[in-house]
Amino acid sequence: MNASSTTPTWIWQEPDWPEFHWRAVVIQPRLQEAWRSLGILLGRVGSLPFGNDPAVMLDTLLQNIITSSAIEGERLNAASVRSSLAKRLGVKETGRAVSPRSEGLAEIMMDAIGSPNAVLTRERLFQWHRWLFPDAEASLAKLRVGQWRGEEPMQVVSGCLDKPRLHFGAPPKGILEDEMAAFLTWFEESRHDPALDPLLRAGIAHFWFVTLHSFEDGNGRLARAIADWALAQADRQSIRLYAMSAAILAERQDYYRVLEGSQRGTTDLTDWLAWFLDILLQTLTDALADIDRTLDKTRFWHRFADAGLSSEQIKVLNRLLDGGERGFEDGISAAQYQKVAKVSKATATRHLSDLLAKGCLEKLPGGGRSTRYRVALKLDGRIRPTMTPRLRRGKMDQASPSRQRNPFDDRL
Repeated sequence: MNASSTTPTWIWQEPDWPEFHWRAVVIQPRLQEAWRSLGILLGRVGSLPFGNDPAVMLDTLLQNIITSSAIEGERLNAASVRSSLAKRLGVKETGRAVSPRSEGLAEIMMDAIGSPNAVLTRERLFQWHRWLFPDAEASLAKLRVGQWRGEEPMQVVSGCLDKPRLHFGAPPKGILEDEMAAFLTWFEESRHDPALDPLLRAGIAHFWFVTLHSFEDGNGRLARAIADWALAQADRQSIRLYAMSAAILAERQDYYRVLEGSQRGTTDLTDWLAWFLDILLQTLTDALADIDRTLDKTRFWHRFADAGLSSEQIKVLNRLLDGGERGFEDGISAAQYQKVAKVSKATATRHLSDLLAKGCLEKLPGGGRSTRYRVALKLDGRIRPTMTPRLRRGKMDQASPSRQRNPFDDRL
């Protein structure tokens, strides 16, 4: 399948393409840790009072769709996508208008994780592409929807028109049909290959598909959906509980850097697979932190259900217990309490003193105006903080390149 007799520029021109290999000494420890985290995740979910509630899955799938599009610079109407997903999951939601776009994205997601025993075919990919771009025919910019890209060279470039920077060149249309046939055959047959770890298979599928760049637009989003499909085939329960796209979005510049480096390299995919597994592990760590927060919140309100708290106090405590970007991970000050609860300064001070006395909050080091408070969560008689730190990925934690136009934006 080598399309060039000269020194290869791209991985698909290598003589041994697509016979991928990797260094086990780098990959194996990551695999073991990922499987360990997956096992813990399933165990934790079993302890949730609503672990099988479709509403729990709804939030995860919504996050996956929203962040996968955000990686490509597209902002979706979250309420519309949520309504489309809720309808398919049988979750009752207040009536919100849905769009052909949100309906299509929900169809792709549900097909990817809800049909793990189905076969990924050319026709299914074409249908996904039509769902991804339901309004393409009405657009002024003509796009080949539901079919492979055209004869013109497919290149990923950035920079000025007079000094463009070429990041990647995809296989020419003349060999694309055969390349895609080989990929789809591998995807089906590798599912039953005992020598290939299912998590590595997901990473390989992601890389292989996005390297072929089969469509004029949408390749990145479809590659991530294919990876989700492969993960659903590996473990159809856990994929509904975490969103890899969210972690990829947080490391978006690194994502493009590792992709570009691997697509210019040999068929040794060690760097890409190590990065993919690191991101998967971060995703699982975040999911476990979310579950821990939910369990902490359940235990907390069981302890303080009869504490006689005001509605303002309950509002602030729930904000602290929910964590995340709006959860005051460094604790909350009196001034912040006043703003969140919408009370006077004197009332905020009185509320905080009451919460301290009842054991709902603990005071962090510091004093005066800098005094901050956090929820006091007891575990085995000890009080622990509500924050769960993000992983540090060792050698893969390199400085991201300076911000620029996304060179791998699949809206070419």
